Amino acid sequence: MAQPLHTVHPVSDNSPTAGRMPSVLLLAGACVAGLLVIGALALWFHYGSQVFFEMIRTGFAACF
Repeated sequence: MAQPLHTVHPVSDNSPTAGRMPSVLLLAGACVAGLLVIGALALWFHYGSQVFFEMIRTGFAACF
């Protein structure tokens, strides 16, 4: 049976930032989602629910 030319060795990352990237991405995503919710609430309180829903409906109609 043929043997592989090289063996696969797992590479371990011992840097101080190892494993931090997923949590940073999760935190950034949560911040963006929070800003979107705050923006939606600000529009809701500024324009009222009728105008807010009308803007959402018009936006969906323009996209689809």
